[in-house]
Formats: sequence, structure tokens, C-alpha cells
Amino acid sequence: MLAVGRKKGGLKVSRIIFIALMFMAITLVYVWFRISITKIDYRIAEEMHHRDSFLEENRKLKVEIATLKSPRRIESIARTKLGMRYPERDQVIFLK
Repeated sequence: MLAVGRKKGGLKVSRIIFIALMFMAITLVYVWFRISITKIDYRIAEEMHHRDSFLEENRKLKVEIATLKSPRRIESIARTKLGMRYPERDQVIFLK
């Protein structure tokens, strides 16, 4: 009977060790998932920052395009750099 008692005690210890190991394994998996999620969150934040930068640059480029297409600017370049001027009244021909 004494030997049987030792087996029961040893069985309890092995169950406790098994449960502790399972708990540690589950905890490690949980921590690994949390670290992965945190890395993904940082990556998303970084990509959103890049997207905001690109949108701001796009807005600036649209403003620059509008400025470059401005009729006043084109007229100024035509007069100063190209030496152009408006035609005289007799130089205009109307077509029917």
C-alpha cells in the first residue's frame, strides 16, 4: 500500500507540471500573437503616414499645375520671352 500511495503522489506532481507547462505554452503563444499584432499596428501607422505625405504632395502638385496653366502666366511668358503681342484690328480675319 505504501508503493501505491507514492504513485498517486507522483501522478499529482506530474499533472501539476503538465498543467504548468501547458499554461506557459499558452502564455507564450498569446505573447507572440500580441507582439505580432503590435508590429502590424506600427506598420499600419507608418503606411498611413506615408499615405498622408503622398496626399499632401499630390495636393501641392495640383496647385502647381493650376498655377502653370494660368492664362495670366501664359500671356506674360508670351509677351516677355516670346515677344508676342495682341493683333491689330486689321490683322484679324473672321471666317464664316
